[in-house]
Amino acid sequence: MSDAADGTRSGMRAYFWEEATADWHIRAQEGSSGFSEHIVRKLRGLREGINGEPGAVPAMWNTHRVRLTDAARESDRLPDLYVAEHAALILFGLHQRAAAAPVHRLETGLGTAYRELSRAKRSSQEAVEKRLIAAATAHDLHELVQHLRRLIPLLGQEGIGLDYTRLMYDLSAWESPGRDRILRSWGMQYSGPDPADGDAGATLYWTCFTPGQADNGAQLAALRSGTGREAGTVPAMWPHYRTRMSSELRDKGALTRDLIAEHTALTFFGRHQQGNGRVMHVPGNSPGTATRLLSAKNGSGEEALERRFGALLTATDTGELAMHLRGFIPLFSRAEIGLDYDLLRDALRLWDDPKRPNAQSRFRDRWDRDFRVGTRSKNS
Repeated sequence: MSDAADGTRSGMRAYFWEEATADWHIRAQEGSSGFSEHIVRKLRGLREGINGEPGAVPAMWNTHRVRLTDAARESDRLPDLYVAEHAALILFGLHQRAAAAPVHRLETGLGTAYRELSRAKRSSQEAVEKRLIAAATAHDLHELVQHLRRLIPLLGQEGIGLDYTRLMYDLSAWESPGRDRILRSWGMQYSGPDPADGDAGATLYWTCFTPGQADNGAQLAALRSGTGREAGTVPAMWPHYRTRMSSELRDKGALTRDLIAEHTALTFFGRHQQGNGRVMHVPGNSPGTATRLLSAKNGSGEEALERRFGALLTATDTGELAMHLRGFIPLFSRAEIGLDYDLLRDALRLWDDPKRPNAQSRFRDRWDRDFRVGTRSKNS
């Protein structure tokens, strides 16, 4: 049984969803179908708690495994883990009601489950994304659970499972600083390429961007909304990530260099492409090339522009590099000068990577050469 005071599990008793799953499999091995009668009664009890307060639904008392200490009982606020278990039990009850087989599935996070749902034959990917994003932007646990109550039965209808132990701990941390890690985990699970797709799922957003599409405005606005936000924590951006990472890193909500670089490049592209009829991803256009073209187009202020470009080249880390690039993006956008976003992402990824100590100097030399070639031609 779990202790709500410290959030640790003693291993004395399985959570109810684990108990129900084990019961179903035992009966299947014995040649029987479905759950035992006592499990069926408890599942009905979970549904009685849909509109009830945590701890105030007698039919659910024997399904709780998080133990309330005497101090917790006397407190005005129930422990977060107990409240989260109450919510997880209700969701499990709704999920199981819509499915024939057990729905508790180990190591299947919420994002993974909804990625499977978005690819199911009876589901609309766009509709699933909108509803998942709405849930992920919930301000508090109550609002999140209300969204999940409408989403969870869809998983049951498609025979898609979910790790309810993991979900319970995610719910318990929703109103804490741990929310960013949870969001990143869900987002990377949802956006992670399907192994069956091979390399086909890795096409970067700016590479396949097509001007004139009806939903371009909304997509670019979603990218811009990530400016200044931690990578992976902006649900509207989830469908546009292509960063590959191991299932272990996705489940942990790891903040990797690859993800940070893609996130930053996406926010830049969202601002750069806004209002432009041509694609602003131009292979071969380094920041040096783009700054040279901008200088030639403006015809004035060359000295100030060169100083700004010099400051960009002397950036000591990725954060400083991104800050200087962010200042250039509106200038390039207004002048309709494109950038090589594959190159930009690589630079943001490698600029201060200790495993690639020579990368920064290579980028600097190339960008400076791309900028100077125009200056030398003009002054010769």
